[in-house]
Amino acid sequence: MKIEEMRALGNEGLAKQLEEAHQELFNLRFRLETKQLVNHRELARARKQIAVIKTIIRERELGIK
Repeated sequence: MKIEEMRALGNEGLAKQLEEAHQELFNLRFRLETKQLVNHRELARARKQIAVIKTIIRERELGIK
């Protein structure tokens, strides 16, 4: 999901996206430890997605944009 699409979501939508991203990161870490993860870049992508969502939430708290 692109940043513009995330910014268009409401607060509840962002919270849901954040929860899904955390769950995905958990699953990726689990697959990494059990040697089932093929593409290690997925971990960085999941962490970046969480950071973007948290940034958008914080921008809204501060009234930026």
